[in-house]
Amino acid sequence: MINLKPSLKTFFLVLSTLLFLSNPSLADDENYSPLDSPSFFEGLNTFTAVFSQIKQQYVDEVDDETLFNNAIRGLIEGLDPHSSLLEPVDQSKVSESTSGQFGGLGIVIGTKGDFIEVVSPIDDTPAYRAGLKAGDIILQIGDQNVNQINLEEGVKLMRGAPGTSIKLTIGRPDVAPFVVEITREIITITSAKGLLIDDGIGYLRIAQFQRPTAEVVEDIIADLVEKNEGNLDSLIIDLRNNPGGLLDSSIDIANLFIDEPGIVVYTEGRTPSANISFPTKRGDILNGAPIVVLMNVGSASASEIVAGALQDHKRAIIMGEESFGKGSVQSMMALEDGYGLKLTTARYFTPSGRSIQAKGISPDIELDNTSWKNDEEEEDSIDFSSQEKDLKNSLIAQDEDEVAPEDPTEMSPEEILKSQDEITDARDQEFIDLLLGDYYVHEAVNVLKALKIYQKE
Repeated sequence: MINLKPSLKTFFLVLSTLLFLSNPSLADDENYSPLDSPSFFEGLNTFTAVFSQIKQQYVDEVDDETLFNNAIRGLIEGLDPHSSLLEPVDQSKVSESTSGQFGGLGIVIGTKGDFIEVVSPIDDTPAYRAGLKAGDIILQIGDQNVNQINLEEGVKLMRGAPGTSIKLTIGRPDVAPFVVEITREIITITSAKGLLIDDGIGYLRIAQFQRPTAEVVEDIIADLVEKNEGNLDSLIIDLRNNPGGLLDSSIDIANLFIDEPGIVVYTEGRTPSANISFPTKRGDILNGAPIVVLMNVGSASASEIVAGALQDHKRAIIMGEESFGKGSVQSMMALEDGYGLKLTTARYFTPSGRSIQAKGISPDIELDNTSWKNDEEEEDSIDFSSQEKDLKNSLIAQDEDEVAPEDPTEMSPEEILKSQDEITDARDQEFIDLLLGDYYVHEAVNVLKALKIYQKE
């Protein structure tokens, strides 16, 4: 006789949830039970028969809990790449990416066939500095072949104590598989940063959508307006390799630049609770100044929501590559015994009704992912991770060619502040020069300058 352990309760809870969500007509029936469904018992009979054969004849003895957990994972992970079972130990990690600090390599991943795909590396993380790119396929993690494990197991293998390292075997189109050794770090994400890169042209880099990102963006724009000594003429919003983040954050940021009634995004699912529209809130902090949004294949989820909203409201020109196409909604559901269920329950649609899922956002102006410089100059192309030190308010190391007084106390506070400002300005200018050497940014500046000339005429 089979002993009914906690995993069996979890198994029935998951089945109940999936059956309930699969039938919208049951959404208002609080008394619904899968035990009322004849097809449930037909499937359960097959499951019981397979379970019994494994217990009796499998080459090794397998405990009930392992079999039930395997069954639950197969049940959920067979649905789509984003639905998964969260074990009790994983529940505490759910909010790590939204709090802005966690341990690991610094990549957002998904599944592609039997392997793990890099959706995007996160700015200034070990994975970014190691040269991983959006679209890379992870073939092996250490000595473990990825096609023999699931996504959650892959995440566990890549996580570890800061200072320890892991070898990844990477597959990339037109390149022989290669091995990269990456040292783990505590990942601290700077969600947004900005600079005034030309007369009246602001540059805003959003790396991920976290809880405070909208407020950070407002502060950045206000600072750029102050530096410009007046309203910005135009703005570049760089969403390349931004894997997404919080829905609320993306909606708040889109609303910073939209000044007309309508919606930012809406969702459609099979239950009434999954059908939601998120309205615009009037108030454009740029006062209608032109915007160019830069995207590539590493731009996903919340990035696509922002780009799609600004594009549909004719508020921005989208430049770059077609985005990743992650347009599904995952809902978190608590189960017994500390387990959790992350389940895809709806799809995202842009204001005009375009589905983001598996389609992405198509750019208004398509750009190749290349550099506008020649081969000799290409080494100077932009590298965000190596340039974060150049941004405003960062801690600055003193270079050998920067002369400081032997006794800093001999300088007045005003002189000290002026000296620090001069150093920061020099760093910013160096970073701006590198930004203008980035092909995407270079082309965006050209478009914005052309728009400015056209508007004057």
